[in-house]
Amino acid sequence: MSAERDIKFTAADFRRLRQMLYQRVGIALNDSKSHMAYSRLVKRVRQLGMRQFSDYLDLLDSNVDEEEWQHFVNALTTNLTAFFREPHHFDLLRLHALERAGQDRVYRVWSAAVSTGEEAYSIAITLLSLPQLNRKRLELVASDIDTRVLSHAADGIYDADRAKALDEAQLKRFFLRGVGRNAGKIRVRRDVRDQLSFYQFNLIAAQWPDMGRFDVIFCRNVLIYFDKPTQAAILQHFATCLQPDGLLFLGHSENIQHLCDAFQSCGRTAYRLVNPAVRG
Repeated sequence: MSAERDIKFTAADFRRLRQMLYQRVGIALNDSKSHMAYSRLVKRVRQLGMRQFSDYLDLLDSNVDEEEWQHFVNALTTNLTAFFREPHHFDLLRLHALERAGQDRVYRVWSAAVSTGEEAYSIAITLLSLPQLNRKRLELVASDIDTRVLSHAADGIYDADRAKALDEAQLKRFFLRGVGRNAGKIRVRRDVRDQLSFYQFNLIAAQWPDMGRFDVIFCRNVLIYFDKPTQAAILQHFATCLQPDGLLFLGHSENIQHLCDAFQSCGRTAYRLVNPAVRG
């Protein structure tokens, strides 16, 4: 490890940190992530007055501070997102929703790794733009393991330059522009924010709560952080959470065809449920 580091961080510390993160949230850091782990956690270690990472890891292992565990997870999870990222998914979402617009039931969508919220609000904008879809028959759920980004998502406040994928009509209908000291900011309108429910959720939890069945699940650029057995387990959970013929959207570098036979490809990183799982 670098001799310039003022906080001692050994190869053994990194191995231990990796194992702790994997056991807690299923994320498998590879060997190249040592510097990233150090840089994201070192400020917290300093704040606690510690001179070596092993003391911080001992604190976590003592299991006396759940809030500290959440800080640890928040620091080491990656949150890269944007409005209408991978726009072909939203085209498929629009078609899928229109096909079901006449059904006498609620249309349900889950953003399972919502990060700072851009994905969830892109879903909301897509569906609320459809006159055929009754707002009262629309349920949008968003979750993440990281409590910090969930708070950001629920607030719905963004720098205006993050909205480049939105046209002027969307900005006018779904956002408020900041003025004065909030100039350069935009905020999702309250009626749109109220359409969403935000929850903390750990995708590797042994038992998932019964959330009912969704028509669509977004879980993009998340599975890449898990090993193959964990990926397969999450996919089986998703299969129990989808309506027959429901859609699952994944990230551009994720391929599940050899992990789970419940889904069939129906577009670029888009999958349709063809073999519904039976609830236990």
